[in-house]
Amino acid sequence: MTALPGAIVLGLENAIGLAVVRDLGRHGVPVYGIARDQSSIVTSSRYCTDWTKRPAGPIADWLPGLIARTGARAVLAISETDLLQLSALPPMIGDCHILVPRPDQLGRVLDKMQTIQAAAAAGLRVPQTWQPLGHEDFAARAAQMRYPLVAKWANPPEVMGLLEQAGLEWIKTDYIRDADQLLALLDRYAPIGRWPLIQQYCRGVGLGQMLYMANGQATLRFQHRRLHEWPPEGGVSTLCRAEPVDAHGPQMALSEKLLRALDWEGQAMVEYRYDVASGHYWLMEVNGRFWGSLPLALHCGAGFAWEAYRRTVLGQTDPAPVPRDDLRARYMVPETKRLVRILFAPGRIGDPFFRRRPIADLAAYLLAFLDPRARYYVFSRSDPKPWLRDLVQMVRKAARREKP
Repeated sequence: MTALPGAIVLGLENAIGLAVVRDLGRHGVPVYGIARDQSSIVTSSRYCTDWTKRPAGPIADWLPGLIARTGARAVLAISETDLLQLSALPPMIGDCHILVPRPDQLGRVLDKMQTIQAAAAAGLRVPQTWQPLGHEDFAARAAQMRYPLVAKWANPPEVMGLLEQAGLEWIKTDYIRDADQLLALLDRYAPIGRWPLIQQYCRGVGLGQMLYMANGQATLRFQHRRLHEWPPEGGVSTLCRAEPVDAHGPQMALSEKLLRALDWEGQAMVEYRYDVASGHYWLMEVNGRFWGSLPLALHCGAGFAWEAYRRTVLGQTDPAPVPRDDLRARYMVPETKRLVRILFAPGRIGDPFFRRRPIADLAAYLLAFLDPRARYYVFSRSDPKPWLRDLVQMVRKAARREKP
């Protein structure tokens, strides 16, 4: 068997990076990881051929040398900040493919307002959205809004630095019950003169449709439903299940249409709130990077990192296998934190419509360990060391907190 060329993966700090490394490694690709330090759980994976501590400075200063040393033919990244830096580089450095979107493509997806406009034009259902501007009468606008509302930044990487300079916390999602709360939120960000998008609250469950786009066509599709999130009112997926391949077909076609309108190439997740009662799908965002629930896709046989590698580096164009649709996956640390909040701190849950069922949630948490369909974001029988390292680190953190 001919040895495959290697790949460099930036970002070995979480379960997403672990899924990418496992996906490539299981197909025989030597993976060279870039980690911030040796405590990264992914550096202990059997599929991580070698790793390097991330050098200081911009990626452009040190990546060409690393490519030359490893002979890698592909570079993949996890975080949006790394994607932004890599997108500014040429599509290839020597024989190595930089497998990230181009700047104009990435910009359209990172800017939620542009995504919403493209989605509306493509026929998708989008929530009512207001982008506050400094010259507006906020009090008058607040009196006209229909509550509850959700606030989220249109382009998070663009404002994170401004928030940090002003000593303000970056909050992914705020829930707003009335005009007073809205005005207080707008006042919070007045020092930087920038405000998050204000959107209509959409009831329903989280539905993610993942596609790999090549030349305007989806070559790999997978979809899942979010069952639990951390924090409980919305955030990182902590328990999700694959959706049947024949479900949500018309919406999958609209997701592909939207990505085609955005001129998107590569992997993306189109995320919705799906209201089962009405049958409505409300677009939340397009996630143009590897997403949090990627481990479930990998367990089901939807290898998005491998799809990028094989099509670009190997030139393979044969259809990808149809993924399984009968599994679910748990992200145990945040899933446990979610349960603790529901049981002991329900007042901190921001979503006014969140259904708190403490006894049912506790029972489901315990019974899931016996579910033959259950898989895990980090734990794997064939690759146990990342889970063991994660467990040791959790014990050490707990011991440090207990010290007087």
